[in-house]
Amino acid sequence: MLSITNRLLWQSRWLLAVFFTLFTSLAFGHGMSEAEKLLIIEGGNLRFIWIGATHMLSGYDHLAFVFGIIFFLSKFKDIVKYITAFTVGHSITLIIATFNAIQINYFLIDAVIALSVCYIAFQNLDGFNKHLNINAPNMLTMIFSLGLIHGLGLSTRLQQLPLDTDNLLLNIISFNVGIELGQISALALMLLFITAFKKSHAFPAFSKVCNYFLILAGMFLFLMQMHGYEHFVNTQALSTPVKPVQIAKMEPLKSADFTDTIMVTIPARGDKEYKLGLVKGATLNYEWKTDKGVLFFDLHGEPKGDNSGYFKSFDKNTKAIASGSLTSIFEGNHGWYWKNNNAFPVVITLNVKGAYTRLDVPTDTNVTKPAAENNVPAHDTID
Repeated sequence: MLSITNRLLWQSRWLLAVFFTLFTSLAFGHGMSEAEKLLIIEGGNLRFIWIGATHMLSGYDHLAFVFGIIFFLSKFKDIVKYITAFTVGHSITLIIATFNAIQINYFLIDAVIALSVCYIAFQNLDGFNKHLNINAPNMLTMIFSLGLIHGLGLSTRLQQLPLDTDNLLLNIISFNVGIELGQISALALMLLFITAFKKSHAFPAFSKVCNYFLILAGMFLFLMQMHGYEHFVNTQALSTPVKPVQIAKMEPLKSADFTDTIMVTIPARGDKEYKLGLVKGATLNYEWKTDKGVLFFDLHGEPKGDNSGYFKSFDKNTKAIASGSLTSIFEGNHGWYWKNNNAFPVVITLNVKGAYTRLDVPTDTNVTKPAAENNVPAHDTID
């Protein structure tokens, strides 16, 4: 029996070493990738569900926390009670923070989430009684409170996506449904694993090894997030004086070579279009940049005389600066739709040169005027 127990312990340690390696590679896995952002632009709320589910299943810190919650539970009603408290907690802050555009640095949020993993494991090991000689705080209250913190982290990710202001609540609900579907899927696998292992005589030893590992992994992730935060702060501090040099390298033309400079202000949580008239085969050189923050944009064209609502997209992305050259494939209006998901207004400086017609100024004058303040786009590129 002793040899079987030792073998199980060695196997569990080997598995934990693999998990630790994965944690190392994922320690800086913050935010939404450009692929995820582009994926959600076209897919609507079904994509929000998909992104929410995949984000939960790849969220190693959230999964570790859920694993710690269910590890010491044996009754199904207790599992439902504690997981519900966690779900309600993170749903509350997810909705409130996203609706009010509350954004907290993701490194700090993930550092606190890492500590929450340590807390759950410490509680599982009865650390408050054994090492601190105090009664542990009410577990249900603590899980609900930690769920609130996890919700801020989820909201930070959600706000990196191109949200639709008109359907913001539905976007949030869809994302949260995806989170819950991912959580249920992971929870089912964890329960099968733990239930099967509880039949083994080695389970008490395995339980102790797992929870000590969760503490070590949580501390490791905490240190990595704080290192990332320090790096982020230092980068932000150094970026201001060198930013003009970096931008200059990306410009296809010198500022003096552009014909027109147009200033466009996008309100917080708002959107706006700016268009130029181009004949077929005309070339437009452009560059634009924001004063702060990133914007979702869609560079597109609409054929002259077409009333069907058709438009051709040439470039879609989420950036703070973009430049290039566009050759029109049909006569019509060509330009940008910008969507500002930030909690502050953003001013765009747009420089253009080429064979175009300004639509926001009279044709008999060459005076550059501000872009037309039109908040209603000609088409919807987010739904």
